[in-house]
Amino acid sequence: MDAIKNKKILIIDDEPEIREMIERFLRKEGFFRIYTASNFADALAVCRLEKPDAAILDVMLPDGDGFSLLSSLRSFSDMPVLFLSARGEDEDRLLGLGLGADDYMVKPFLPRELILRLMAILKRVYASHTIERLPVFTLGQKTVDLESAVVLGANQGLPLTAKEHSILIKLYENQGRIVTSDALCQAVWGDESFGYENTLMVHVRRIREKIEKDPSNPVFLLTVRGLGYKLMTQESR
Repeated sequence: MDAIKNKKILIIDDEPEIREMIERFLRKEGFFRIYTASNFADALAVCRLEKPDAAILDVMLPDGDGFSLLSSLRSFSDMPVLFLSARGEDEDRLLGLGLGADDYMVKPFLPRELILRLMAILKRVYASHTIERLPVFTLGQKTVDLESAVVLGANQGLPLTAKEHSILIKLYENQGRIVTSDALCQAVWGDESFGYENTLMVHVRRIREKIEKDPSNPVFLLTVRGLGYKLMTQESR
């Protein structure tokens, strides 16, 4: 897997159409850890909770402005930020870059150009560092290698599909804790996740067939009735 595509991306814009368009293009490019916020307060909350690796930030927000938000973010995060603005004045551009933004684009913009600029930022910031690998962990007699998206047994390796991979990443990030079905659907299908609960159950069943000795009586990927699922690793026991 391309490690850059594993980065958490936060989209902050008060226009739903723009958020959805950017998320759609990001997912098409292979990004899957995508978060959205429509205002200053929600963006701060997401940043503190999820610790995104990069943000696409609109300058004009209903409860503040992107410049002030970036200043607040810099008190606890040095993640790269790409500004979006309907205003193309040089003063705004210089202000944003002077506050520590990595790039500045003026609306309307070409989605493809936005993705290319974001990719350039991510590669510049993260590719020169030691790349954080996805974890490898043991479940009984099986080894789950999320970096290679495979479950290794005694004599064979069972590949994980993209959906199974996304589900396991979300569960592993919250190992030992309940992850609601809604949260898992959001992690896999994004904002179009409504109505995917039954499909999620099918994917969970297939994951159990790969990681459990007896998929009908799981001991690692547990159902919490009425809530969701939790992954029990050695570390979480």
